[in-house]
Amino acid sequence: MKRVTVPMIRRQKNQNKIVMITAYDAEMARILDDTGVDIILVGDSLGTAVLGYPDTLKVTIDDMVHHVAAVARGSTRCLLVGDLPFGSTQISGAVARQHAVALIRAGAHAVKFEGTGRLESIRELVENGIPVMGHLGLTPQSIHALGGYRVQGRSASERDSLIDAAHTLEHAGVFAIVLECVPDQTAEAITRAVSIPTIGIGAGPSVDGQVLVVNDLLNMNPVFKPRFVKQYADISAAIRSAVSAYADEVRTLRFPDPEHSYRDDE
Repeated sequence: MKRVTVPMIRRQKNQNKIVMITAYDAEMARILDDTGVDIILVGDSLGTAVLGYPDTLKVTIDDMVHHVAAVARGSTRCLLVGDLPFGSTQISGAVARQHAVALIRAGAHAVKFEGTGRLESIRELVENGIPVMGHLGLTPQSIHALGGYRVQGRSASERDSLIDAAHTLEHAGVFAIVLECVPDQTAEAITRAVSIPTIGIGAGPSVDGQVLVVNDLLNMNPVFKPRFVKQYADISAAIRSAVSAYADEVRTLRFPDPEHSYRDDE
């Protein structure tokens, strides 16, 4: 089974739509490999989706390395991208380089870098063989500066700023850009303006690909229902039903039954 590579993703610009899913463990990675997904993003969203944090800011590089390694053990086909968590790019270029190397050693094939801060770090990573994916629009690591989880790029000036930022990232060497929570028209303008793929989450249909968190598209958390998420299954309900049935059978002495027990003569 041929591994998806960064050059393959680049070539999908204006060709086939790119399918990216955010996931965090080996078993899910095996499943995603089998479905034909192009990219698995091991996102710092694991803070809210898996670790129970209220936002992504508490996620550490150790958390990211742990989950990147898990996904890498489960995947043999998808391109694996690991998020540089909060603190990786804000402190110093040296920290950004150290954390990027740690994610690659854990099994990532590329790292994702939020915003346009420390462009010299992006250039240095790319020049030293570490592919970088950019991230513009709603950047959760800057949530305090943005004033909350707000759609970005609504006004003409904000749209122009995002287009300029996309050009800046392209010139710095990123191979693709995630556009999060931007209006359709803004995402389309950015996509037309750059020669690298754009991957949207809440960015409409005109981008070069789409990404959703697997927990969201499977409705693992029924309380979390942002507008841009489409739920393709209700796994939360299925799990509740299965566990309730198991608990009932244990309490009524129907499990384990003879079929699920060992006998002395076997």
